Amino acid sequence: MSRLSRRSCLAAGAFGFLPELAEAQLVAKKRQLPLSTIFKGQDKFHSIVKKAVEGDWRQIPIGDRIIKFARELHGTPYENFTLEIDDHIESPSINLIGLDCWTFFETSLGMARMIATPKDSYSPEDLLREIEFTRYRGGKCTGSYLERIHYLAEWFFENDARGTCKHLTPSLPGATRIHDRKISEMTVLWKSYRYLRMNPDLRAPMKEWEDYVAKMPVYYIPKDKVAALEPQLQNGDVIGIATKYHGGFCSHVGLIIRTDDGVTRFMHASRNYRKVVIDKSMSGYLNEFSSHAGILVGRPLEVENTVTDEEQYQANLKKLIG
Repeated sequence: MSRLSRRSCLAAGAFGFLPELAEAQLVAKKRQLPLSTIFKGQDKFHSIVKKAVEGDWRQIPIGDRIIKFARELHGTPYENFTLEIDDHIESPSINLIGLDCWTFFETSLGMARMIATPKDSYSPEDLLREIEFTRYRGGKCTGSYLERIHYLAEWFFENDARGTCKHLTPSLPGATRIHDRKISEMTVLWKSYRYLRMNPDLRAPMKEWEDYVAKMPVYYIPKDKVAALEPQLQNGDVIGIATKYHGGFCSHVGLIIRTDDGVTRFMHASRNYRKVVIDKSMSGYLNEFSSHAGILVGRPLEVENTVTDEEQYQANLKKLIG
């Protein structure tokens, strides 16, 4: 299992990063990728949405709503690197035909958020807008690969600041800070990433973003404390799997699902099973892997909590990361 990694001009400027981004983003704004490239599985999308509308899923609390959509993706084949869709142009994208661990939880969350806004009909563009908002720093993508959130630990901070997912980890019993972690997967394994392989000039600024992520106050719940925590976890909670190793803070991600037998299970796109599965209890899953150190926990918020004001978002982010 490889370590997991996954940006508006304003965000880059706010942290004094990457002055060369401005020109690249202006060029990217003039280019767009076709829908056939950025959205795979339109028939499946419309089928799921029809079921959600007929079942009035928007009335269900967001955690349970996420699991409704997650169950529709149960059994979907595992496919890695589905976000590497072009040699140069970054874009929000969806692939309902094949999912990896990141796109599974992100798509389930995005569909749950999308359906919460009443409309006469829903289109792929509606879901792409939700994905853009949660996948990119500041909720904006103008075509630059450096705008995307490449490391899951940062995703928790970013989406807390924008009111989409409350980062619970630091407030949970047993929370422990991870110190002196080297964040380097993207730049060390650049040959695995199409954009970094085709654009060598992106590697140096990517290293700057990695240094930025490395300084974040990342906490996790050690795995020997997770069993006691399971009663507090809820349907739809986003679970990052903390790793013991350098390269990133997290190695995997999925969702909490409470099954009819009362067990708090881990639902994820599994590289081992090669599909989306409902796995063992959260603690049971962790104990199967010596590399898993514990978990990070985020709780998705209803759409009315979304922060769209740039100043409020920046203030929130500063408060979270110091």
